[in-house]
Amino acid sequence: MDGILVVDKPADWTSHDVVNFVRMRFHIKKVGHSGTLDPMATGVLVLLLGRATKLAKKFMEDDKEYQATLTLGIRTDTSDSYGNILEKKDRLDVSIEDIKKVFKEFVGELMQVPPMVSALKHEGKRLYELARQGKVVERKPRKIHIYELEIIRFNLPGVSFRVRCSKGTYIRTLSEEIGEKLGCGAHLSMLRRIMSGKFSIDTASTIETLRSISKEKLNQFLVPL
Repeated sequence: MDGILVVDKPADWTSHDVVNFVRMRFHIKKVGHSGTLDPMATGVLVLLLGRATKLAKKFMEDDKEYQATLTLGIRTDTSDSYGNILEKKDRLDVSIEDIKKVFKEFVGELMQVPPMVSALKHEGKRLYELARQGKVVERKPRKIHIYELEIIRFNLPGVSFRVRCSKGTYIRTLSEEIGEKLGCGAHLSMLRRIMSGKFSIDTASTIETLRSISKEKLNQFLVPL
């Protein structure tokens, strides 16, 4: 069975969990994905089945779009809500105008240091594996591009936003850097990928749907090569 399956990844599942689920549920030998989503994140995960696995590199180059929420005033050791709290402000001394101004400063070409809690490799090991051991290694800044960064709503200390960005952009790092720029700290508290290349959340299949269909019906959900 060859084709592309767009899945709405649920929270607390790793990308590999989704790959394994589809592989075992439909007895497909070759299943891969075109870009990791953190366990806390939901949304578009592009799965490649059969001969489509050869296209993984092509799809990894695609731009991404997310809906996210950052929480001001709290820093964590993973830059998201799954981490341990490093610092918590009793009072936020920032205005909505301050936040709007700082958000505008993060549009365009930027250099970003990948977080330790990421799937990048260092000497053959994933960074998140080293982070679990309490290790921190040097990471080189990488060029990224933020094409659009739009505030959706304020519910302070939460700020919900939409971001369209290049591959390799870490929204947890973006949230942390916005907090640093505002002087109050911040962490990512919600992340949902709504677009990966041309694949939209509107066309994504849920795990519940995939559980309910047979292998024969799976073809109806695939984007053909």
